[in-house]
Amino acid sequence: MADDGILMVGGADVAALLEGRELEVVEAVGEAYKTHAQGETSLPHSSFLRFPDSDRDRIIALPAYLGGDFQLAGIKWIASVPGNLERGLERASAVIILNERATGRPKAILEGSLISARRTAASAALAARELRAGEEPASIGFIGCGPINFQVAQHLLAVWPEARNFQFFDLDRQRAQSFADRLGAQYEGARLHLADSADALLAASHLVSFGTTAIKPHVTDLSICPADATILHVSLRDLEPQVILDNDNVVDDLGHVCRAQTSIHLAAELRGDQDFVRGSIGEILLGTAPAKPTGAGLTIFSPFGLGILDLAVAELVCRRAIEHGKGTRFADFLPLGWQA
Repeated sequence: MADDGILMVGGADVAALLEGRELEVVEAVGEAYKTHAQGETSLPHSSFLRFPDSDRDRIIALPAYLGGDFQLAGIKWIASVPGNLERGLERASAVIILNERATGRPKAILEGSLISARRTAASAALAARELRAGEEPASIGFIGCGPINFQVAQHLLAVWPEARNFQFFDLDRQRAQSFADRLGAQYEGARLHLADSADALLAASHLVSFGTTAIKPHVTDLSICPADATILHVSLRDLEPQVILDNDNVVDDLGHVCRAQTSIHLAAELRGDQDFVRGSIGEILLGTAPAKPTGAGLTIFSPFGLGILDLAVAELVCRRAIEHGKGTRFADFLPLGWQA
């Protein structure tokens, strides 16, 4: 595509091209994780653009190189403005730029928030499958009923299509109800329960996904969870540091997740080291991670959200866009240059 200009793929096409492809996205994410664990990636730390008038709004730049069979470079530029929900807008908006590794030339620009949500959800579903050794949870709970957790639900149901027992909790009960109604309309026979509190949900769920906008920890105890529960700590800042230290921890990349005041970062500051993290999901996929210690408590997966995942899913979208004639090609986007 380097000689054919730039392919631009908008949100409607991205959504259509990924519709019903949850397992394919999960596998693409898994391959990216394995490539990363094998040392064939480059991941500079994300850059956070913050604003002096808000401690919640931010725009993040995630540059990345994904080697192996992918040979991709690129960047995601993603804004998070929680106040958009009150404006009738989505919290997150983003663009992704893909570059050819050989020439460095940009080859595609894609709407990024849908890709970001799906790669995040696929990461969570992949981790749930691997950390539970494929065992379907008796009940799945969602704390935070926004678009990220809805995508997590979609990808979990691709992994475990027979799952039907769901719990929901959100500070906005109507939001939780809308989430439950939408999920119930898609999956016949689903048993849906709106929990009265986060603790009630934790006590009743064998798999819990946190997808909140919390900026400070608010969960002080996981001992109320079933003994075999797995925690998908997608939003990263919900669990008190001692909760992290009291349980088994798996991350996507320790160097990335242990910063920016995540719960993992706060736990490392409290303890003075990072030895409480057992390993990465990539190492688990490759079979090189240590086994979970006996008596280590629940397993918590804390994914920072690596830019390589955006590249892997964006490339999947590009391939399908070319196959189906979607998107718009800009042949003259780049200048001819002085040699021409």
